[in-house]
Amino acid sequence: MARRSAPLLRRLVASSPPPLPGHGGGARRTVTYMPRPGDGTPRPVTLIPGDGIGPLVTGAVQQVMEAMHAPLYFESYDVHGNMPAVPPAVIDSIRRNKVCLKGGLATPVGGGVSSLNMQLRKELDLYASLVNCANVPGLPTRHKNVDIVVIRENTEGEYSGLEHEVVPGVVESLKVITKFCSERIAKYAFEYAYLNNRKKVTAVHKANIMKLADGLFLESCREIAAKYPSIEYNEIIVDNCCMQLVSRPEQFDVMVTPNLYGNLVANTAAGLVGGTGVMPGGNVGQDHAIFEQGASAGNVGNDNLVEQQRANPVALLLSSAMMLRHLQFPSFADRLETAVKRVVEEGRYRTKDLGGDSTTQEVTDAVIANLK
Repeated sequence: MARRSAPLLRRLVASSPPPLPGHGGGARRTVTYMPRPGDGTPRPVTLIPGDGIGPLVTGAVQQVMEAMHAPLYFESYDVHGNMPAVPPAVIDSIRRNKVCLKGGLATPVGGGVSSLNMQLRKELDLYASLVNCANVPGLPTRHKNVDIVVIRENTEGEYSGLEHEVVPGVVESLKVITKFCSERIAKYAFEYAYLNNRKKVTAVHKANIMKLADGLFLESCREIAAKYPSIEYNEIIVDNCCMQLVSRPEQFDVMVTPNLYGNLVANTAAGLVGGTGVMPGGNVGQDHAIFEQGASAGNVGNDNLVEQQRANPVALLLSSAMMLRHLQFPSFADRLETAVKRVVEEGRYRTKDLGGDSTTQEVTDAVIANLK
């Protein structure tokens, strides 16, 4: 049968039509996304430039979006971390637009001012934080083949904000874990793995010490894991997890964590593959999403970066590509991600954290040039 079909195969190959114009000798482009009528209508996106380097990197995103004629426009609001609360107009805008792009908001250490980042997550029920920590082509790192997605519960745990002084000199801080929140973050992690062809989900915990709180988290993860038999599931204690991350990070795929552990794990993983300046991320709930730099360390930067205009815009540009996919503009997302990664790989324009001396504007201009 194989011998009889070989001549036919050769005739079919010889008579194949030439490649489509502009596609070189590669494979013919396939239909991957069929928009609904009206999908090209420009979408409003709430923009919070924030503090420190925030206005620099959000400004870079605005320039790139304008250059690629992306079908969106920004509603910008002046919000700063030292405000007592997020202005109601900002919350209303995000509720209306469903999507927000945000620079870093400084959270004062100590004192009575609560984190506006936490206010946004709780007010909008953005219960899942997602950070993708992966090797970027052309960026030398100690470890190769790293591609970790950290999915963190965003609304409870040590971040519940339930603290009080029992007596002078004694402060009690409550860690709250609920079955409802644990189940929905576990479900989100497994659903993400299923939809993105990921093979394994690892639950990070400290149930050997916090037997009830982290025990409930693990119990919820196990119940959800049983519904996804095609996805491998395992568990790891958080201190061992940190050691394994810095020694053999390639063993991890999707990681699901309670609130505090996820913050530590995501920032550690980001440090393995180039730093927080190249890690995209976002926060999502049932109805709303906020996209920002993936790892929190350094998302506000310092005065020198602001004065010298040398903040790294790569992380927020990649987060913007995530946002474009969320808005169902996949071709724009692909163009942006490809352009950003090409600039990093070429190595001519890099900020100081990536071993270069370029300004934010120079990196932005290079990305725009690579869009064409």
